[in-house]
Amino acid sequence: MKTTLFVEYFGKQVSDKEMVAAVKKVWADAGNKMGDIKTMELYIKPEESAVYYVINNTENGKIDF
Repeated sequence: MKTTLFVEYFGKQVSDKEMVAAVKKVWADAGNKMGDIKTMELYIKPEESAVYYVINNTENGKIDF
């Protein structure tokens, strides 16, 4: 089954794939390898236009959309 998730809020639309790609880019830009990602948790806060993430239960951050 193929699924796509969209978050829409105040005229903005962001897909799950865009959010995951943005987090992966931050991870890679920090010098990490994609293969080192074992888990990724995303917490979407539309009222802040942000996605908070936790990678491997240790690394965390925020991306504005």
